[in-house]
Amino acid sequence: MLNKRRIRDEKIRQLKAGRNAYAESHELIRLIKRDIERENLHVHYDTTRTGCWFIPLPNTEDKKSS
Repeated sequence: MLNKRRIRDEKIRQLKAGRNAYAESHELIRLIKRDIERENLHVHYDTTRTGCWFIPLPNTEDKKSS
């Protein structure tokens, strides 16, 4: 479990840096989704038969028109 948490932390860092992340195991996907919700990150989930892609979305609050 400790290893999955370390991997989760790395995936969350990737998302915060604006990079896509991918996970295959159901447990790792669950951990990543939980952290995404906790940190209120804007992320699109693309679930496939083999895993899940996490794709960061632009923060709409940063793009307010003047």
